[in-house]
Amino acid sequence: MPPAPGASGRRGFLAALATGALLPTAVPAATRARAASPAEPEPGVWPQALQVPGGVARLALGPADQRPVVRTEAGVPVLVMGDAIAWTAVVGIPLAAQPGEARVQVTDASGSHRRIAYAIAPKRYAEQRLTVAPRTVDLSAEDQARYERERDHQAQVMATFSEPWPADLAMAAPVPGRRSSSFGLRRVFNGQARNPHSGMDIAAATGTPVRAPLPGRVIDTGDYFFNGGTVWLDHGGGLLTMYCHLSRIDARVGDRLAAGDAFCAVGATGRVTGPHLHWGVMLNRTMVDPALFIEA
Repeated sequence: MPPAPGASGRRGFLAALATGALLPTAVPAATRARAASPAEPEPGVWPQALQVPGGVARLALGPADQRPVVRTEAGVPVLVMGDAIAWTAVVGIPLAAQPGEARVQVTDASGSHRRIAYAIAPKRYAEQRLTVAPRTVDLSAEDQARYERERDHQAQVMATFSEPWPADLAMAAPVPGRRSSSFGLRRVFNGQARNPHSGMDIAAATGTPVRAPLPGRVIDTGDYFFNGGTVWLDHGGGLLTMYCHLSRIDARVGDRLAAGDAFCAVGATGRVTGPHLHWGVMLNRTMVDPALFIEA
């Protein structure tokens, strides 16, 4: 999902969501979430915890009769899983996050607040250089205006936070095929640097059915300048998935899908060099590595 050039293009879709009112400061000092090694994934738990830019933090919240409300420091709601015995916040870490300490605010049913701090370890992603049609890098005024309209629309889509929460976060890959390690790649198009690649590319032939990795609801479909044919699914609690470059869309906004339902097909629409599925996973309005949600 590469951004357009220019000031607004360089910010990209996610930058439009990065601002927000800061949380109240009159709360107890932050407690640190326990993590044996923030840069090593936690096996056997989905999504795997990997506290690096583009990764996921799993923060133990302890027992409570009601589900606590958790927000990032920018005020974005966070997915909370579990039950009264033990709640866990599942936090998406932005690719642009700096190594160091980050925090979330936890509010319990009585309205009391506390903060939990967690460490973000550094991660170096590879760089990829691609040659594409010049018109998709140096946009005309008309194409730039189209891109900005689409960016603003998709920012609204990405702000979706609904109930019920998902019961299980272990996903199946939406199409069979070779899964590239493309998430986080620093993209250079025709010699011009762009934002990192924010999803996983899966090699598959045009027309290959794409299947829902979890139960979900279709919240957006469209034909977008960069992403081509696109579908967004809402799985609840701010967990969204995105499917791009589609040749066909067989679902409409509002449709409810079971895990494994086919709802679109692989293609080569938008800014691509060949047919494949671009699959994105979003938590708390942050694109995270889909590999953390599926078997290796």
